[in-house]
Amino acid sequence: MKEVVILGGGYGGINILHGLLDDLPKDVHITVVDRNPYHSLKTEFYTIAAGTASDKHARVQFPEHDQVDYVFEEIEKIDTENEKVVIRGLTEDIAYDYLIIGLGCEDNYHGIDGAKEFTESVQTFSKARKAGLAINNLGAYGKVTVVGAGLSGIEVASEVRESRPDLNIRLLDRGETVLKAFDSKIQNYVENWFKENDVEVIHGANVDYVEKDGVCNNGICFLNDVTVWTAGVRPNYLVRELPFEKDNQEKIIINDFYQVPSQQNVYIVGDCAASEHSPSAQLAGQQGEKIAEVLLAVLNDHVPERPSEVKLKGALGSLGKNDGFGNMLQKPMTGVLPRLAKSGVLWLSKRH
Repeated sequence: MKEVVILGGGYGGINILHGLLDDLPKDVHITVVDRNPYHSLKTEFYTIAAGTASDKHARVQFPEHDQVDYVFEEIEKIDTENEKVVIRGLTEDIAYDYLIIGLGCEDNYHGIDGAKEFTESVQTFSKARKAGLAINNLGAYGKVTVVGAGLSGIEVASEVRESRPDLNIRLLDRGETVLKAFDSKIQNYVENWFKENDVEVIHGANVDYVEKDGVCNNGICFLNDVTVWTAGVRPNYLVRELPFEKDNQEKIIINDFYQVPSQQNVYIVGDCAASEHSPSAQLAGQQGEKIAEVLLAVLNDHVPERPSEVKLKGALGSLGKNDGFGNMLQKPMTGVLPRLAKSGVLWLSKRH
């Protein structure tokens, strides 16, 4: 029996699993390891943090199959030398013939004092829940600061505004404009949205340190009740510990088949894999589909065809429930249409 182990049931892992199940050989067994007993829709974690949606909104059940087992626990170590995975609470390690690593990312605190200890996060389901509890337990006119004005920071700040009109919300942006990866039309639209909805945006931010009740930026300390950190990510620490060649973002360098060149029975997907593209659910999902095609060929003792290039369809973001932005049909769009498109993508994700 050939043993395939998938670490992480995120967008890449779930697409690999579905792709393998389409034509899985009878002599293959799959073990999926994830900390949660469901596929988590990470692109919706900002709604959990803001309190505008329930947990169920961001969960999808894993598929059931006679050749698939699930382990819902934390991973302690990936031992690629001995081809096994050490799991907390299990007396026996999980051995593998083929390993897929899709453990995603975690916050990058850039060495800033107090950032890890005194900020909330939306990088995991449990952390998003904790952030939601902290924000929604605030009394009237509490102060919330969101550090980072990329897609995650924008969605957190706008969703918190919709959830709690009474709160004082501040967004710290390191650049000269929010959403530096997007078109200027979108940047201006989002800037105006924040102005109209009374969200203070501070550009040129450079956080010196974070305290329990404040954020110090460029020598000025703001009193604060809750700080949410969305200022960058890095691969999961388990991935950073692996003895494989990595790029300058600590992601594992892979070949054209998404394999580790020095150990080709190990595949890397999503935020853990070096790529010319920025991390996204869409990227991880497409990579997962391609890895499934490659691995199916290998499991059937065929020579896999070189996967085609990833072709991303743009990015979508929300500004509350009725407004949004995004690149659609290679054009920047704002307003209701991209928000509806994002809701449609979510609907499809839940009905994979």
